[in-house]
Amino acid sequence: MAILEIKDLSIRLPDGHAARPILDSVSLRVDRGETVGLVGESGSGKSVACRSVLGLLPERSRADGEVNVAGTNVLTASRAQLRRLRSHQVSMIFQDPRASLNPMRRIGDFLTEGLRAAGVPSAAAGTRAEELLEAVGIRDPRGALRRYPHQFSGGMLQRVVIAGALAGEPELLLADEPTTALDVTTQAEVISILTRLQAERGTGLLFVTHDLELAAAICDRIYVMYAGRIVEAQPATRLFENPRHPYTAGLLASTPRLEPGAAPPRPIPGQPLSLAEAPSGCAFAARCPLAEPQCSAQTPTLREYGDGLAACLRADEEVLL
Repeated sequence: MAILEIKDLSIRLPDGHAARPILDSVSLRVDRGETVGLVGESGSGKSVACRSVLGLLPERSRADGEVNVAGTNVLTASRAQLRRLRSHQVSMIFQDPRASLNPMRRIGDFLTEGLRAAGVPSAAAGTRAEELLEAVGIRDPRGALRRYPHQFSGGMLQRVVIAGALAGEPELLLADEPTTALDVTTQAEVISILTRLQAERGTGLLFVTHDLELAAAICDRIYVMYAGRIVEAQPATRLFENPRHPYTAGLLASTPRLEPGAAPPRPIPGQPLSLAEAPSGCAFAARCPLAEPQCSAQTPTLREYGDGLAACLRADEEVLL
């Protein structure tokens, strides 16, 4: 059963601010207990799609479509409904943990504020905060509650933010590139904590990243975004074995490999589209090694290929890495 279902979501800035939508007819689904990856280059629209689940839309933007969380359409929800949704059903882990915390307030204040606002007594909220810190691997959780953000390393602070996201026991967790600023060892620790807690609680997880290798390691299904559109969706294992969109193939080919004799990474030529650009046809055509004249004239739609989807006029052909 889906905990999150986005249907034909389009987000546009006011006239004159962008030549194309930030998101263009995006549809995706996350089931309860499922980990779904959302991958693509910077500027593809991943974070905007993620934030839309909480109703955090760009200022003065116009949104069409549906963003349903446990049956509630976020785009038409009242303030009271959004407050309940953000308190108990959905939580988000942002990319930079230091930007998520007030440097003038103690960690205990950060973790207990939402609990106390929900009516939990102060003593019980403090006990719950200790339990959460212990669950994410913070030593001396009671002492940690009295410390300030600057007294934690980046990895430890990300654990604190994860604990805060879990405080309301959400049914859906949104992770917006939560390991980007961390070293490799700390990344592995944070991912291990996320996947363990998600499995224990049966929480749906939408994991936003630009790292396909990481997405393949932890996700059940992966959506690939380019220029505000979903261009491919497949189970994680099949995406690596048989990508159906040239952009996905390009992302895989540009990933460094550590295996002996592995080919060097091949970058995707050209630049991602800016919001000031709105080419006709396929948005990836100018960078695509397989593009034909029709690709610049006809906009491809998502079509089924086996148990996946691809938006490419040549998706039924073999895509080579």
